[in-house]
Amino acid sequence: MRCISSREHPLYKKILKLQTSSIYRQSEKLTILDGVHLVESCLTSGGELLHLIVSESGSQNQEISHTIRQVEATLSPNCWMFSNTLFKKISSVQTPAGILALIRMPSPPLITGIRNCSFGVMLETIQDPGNLGSILRSAAAASVSDVFLSTDCADCWSPKTLRAGMGAHFHLRLHEDTDLIKLAEDYDGAIVATTLHDAIFVYEVNLQEPIIFAFGNEGNGLSEELLKQIRKRIKIVMPGKTESLNVAAAAAICLFEHVRQRQQQTQS
Repeated sequence: MRCISSREHPLYKKILKLQTSSIYRQSEKLTILDGVHLVESCLTSGGELLHLIVSESGSQNQEISHTIRQVEATLSPNCWMFSNTLFKKISSVQTPAGILALIRMPSPPLITGIRNCSFGVMLETIQDPGNLGSILRSAAAASVSDVFLSTDCADCWSPKTLRAGMGAHFHLRLHEDTDLIKLAEDYDGAIVATTLHDAIFVYEVNLQEPIIFAFGNEGNGLSEELLKQIRKRIKIVMPGKTESLNVAAAAAICLFEHVRQRQQQTQS
C-alpha cells in the first residue's frame, strides 16, 4: 500500500474535487464512497473499485483491514494510505471512518420493458440529497426494482445522497434525467400520486402490482403537468396536528403499505 502525505499529489486533488463538485463528478463519471458500509455494499453487489484509500488510523481498524484484504489482490497498485490530516480533508464527514473508495458511476440503464415494471418509484424535483438517499434506502428495502428521477432532482451520486442511501444505490436500477410525463403515458400499470387534493387515504386503495409511486418536490409536491397524467391519488392519514410529512417519510409509508398488501395477497 503506497503512502501519500502531500497535498500536491494528483489523486488527492482529484478526490477533493470529486467530493465538492457535482459538475466534475458528472463530467468524469466518477464518485466517492465514504465508509466501510458503502464500500462493502459496492463489493457485495459485484461493483468494481478503481482506488481504495484509507487513513493511517483507519488502517488499524479490524473491519477496514478485512476490506483491504478483500481487494488487495486485484487492486494492489491502487490501494493508498493517506496521512490522517490529508484524509480528513477529503472525507465528507466530520468524523471520518477512515476508508474511501473511488468508483465509476454505473451507466444509466436503458428504459426498456417499462410497461412490465412491477414495482417502481417516480421522483420529481426532489431537492435535498438526504431526502433522496432516504427514499432510495426505503425503495431498496421494499424491493422496488426501478427508480425514475426527473432532470432537476438532486445529484443521485453525491456523497450526501450516497451516505443517506446506505448502499441502496447498488440494489436499484436508477434512471436519471427521465421524462416523467412520457413515462406516465407509456406505463401500462397503475401510477399512484401522493397529494392532498382529490385523494383517497392510502390504506383504502388497492395497491397491487404493477405499480409506480410518484413523489414530488419537498415544498410544492408534484407538478400540475404530471398530475394530469395520473388518475390514482392517495394521501396519508394524519390524525395529529401536523399538516404534512417529510417526503422521505411519506414515501416509506406508501411503499410499505404496498409491501403489506402484497404479503396479505400471498398469504390468502
